[in-house]
Amino acid sequence: MHSLSKIQGMHDTTSPNHQNLFDIASEQHGYFTAKQARACGFNWDLLSHHTRTGRFLRIRRGLYRLRDYPSFPREEVVVAWLAAGKDSSVVSHDSALDLLDLSDVIPQAVHLTVPRSKRYLRRVPGVIFHTTTEKFSPGDLTFREGIRVTSAARTIVDAAEDGTAPEQIEMAVVQAIDRGLTTPTRLTEATMGHSSRVLALINRSIKRVRP
Repeated sequence: MHSLSKIQGMHDTTSPNHQNLFDIASEQHGYFTAKQARACGFNWDLLSHHTRTGRFLRIRRGLYRLRDYPSFPREEVVVAWLAAGKDSSVVSHDSALDLLDLSDVIPQAVHLTVPRSKRYLRRVPGVIFHTTTEKFSPGDLTFREGIRVTSAARTIVDAAEDGTAPEQIEMAVVQAIDRGLTTPTRLTEATMGHSSRVLALINRSIKRVRP
């Protein structure tokens, strides 16, 4: 069996930087990708070594977790987001409603929106991919718990279009406006290009907001 020092020198002369990897994983609730590990000096042999010894947990191909890092209530969301590519995927629809704490909806799957060019991503049990041909504008995105999610207005309209229960949409609209996460104007603008059903639901929900 290779000693750790031998493993470190097999294919990469870069010394592994445990602190850098820990910092990256800390921003992702203890998770990190193989690509991120390599950037910190951990080659394949080192990853395999630390997985065998139990320091790292292999979650799925190319995705790992620090064994002793505290758990997070929405770990399934983190795993799906990182696996799909954190720079191109966005948590959306019911999953975003949940992360933004805008309704009582309990997502039956992790909802991610990805570019249409990534529509052939390998299907993952428990994950629903939505595709878009348009780039997200800065106003369409926000971060919650370090995870990139659609903004309140975009989330509400997307969920409404996808068929989330009207009472959940109404609750989300009221809470989002009351908490200053969006405005009636932004919500109305977000309905552009969507069905008349969605527009009517959003307008009806806005009327429920306290003056």
